[in-house]
Amino acid sequence: MTIISVNTLKGRLGPEQRRKLAETLTDAVLVPEVGQFAPAARVGFQVHFVEREPDMMAIGGRLLADAEQGLDVMVIDVAVMDGDWHQAVRAQVIERVLAAMADACGLAEPSPAWWVNFRVIDEGSWGSSGGVLSVLSLLDSGVFTEEKAEAIRAVIDA
Repeated sequence: MTIISVNTLKGRLGPEQRRKLAETLTDAVLVPEVGQFAPAARVGFQVHFVEREPDMMAIGGRLLADAEQGLDVMVIDVAVMDGDWHQAVRAQVIERVLAAMADACGLAEPSPAWWVNFRVIDEGSWGSSGGVLSVLSLLDSGVFTEEKAEAIRAVIDA
């Protein structure tokens, strides 16, 4: 299970941008998570778009409603199940998320006021369908590469 929440100013993203991001943000995390492009794994991903009024966000201690026009503030929160998330993999996800956002917004590079939070939810701390989920039960699903499945087992069993 992976949840990606995109927090933006109201009206920042249109329906076509959200459609594109639903797919590209999913894949930005999915590929590093399972070790390959695996469309069957997409069902375990949710992307939430949260819009806020300018008086509900601030940067530099000032409400965006009171700040200079043109500030492009965004926070993308990525929450993933425990697994093989060493520093290089987390960095890859963050870079892929920012690149997907820039592409969907028609920008050459991400705004410096776009921030990505990457959170790993400890094994045994996800719940769905009336119970607790484990990444270990997903490793034999066929979506993880064998190398990635072994790396996850090594991390979880450690």
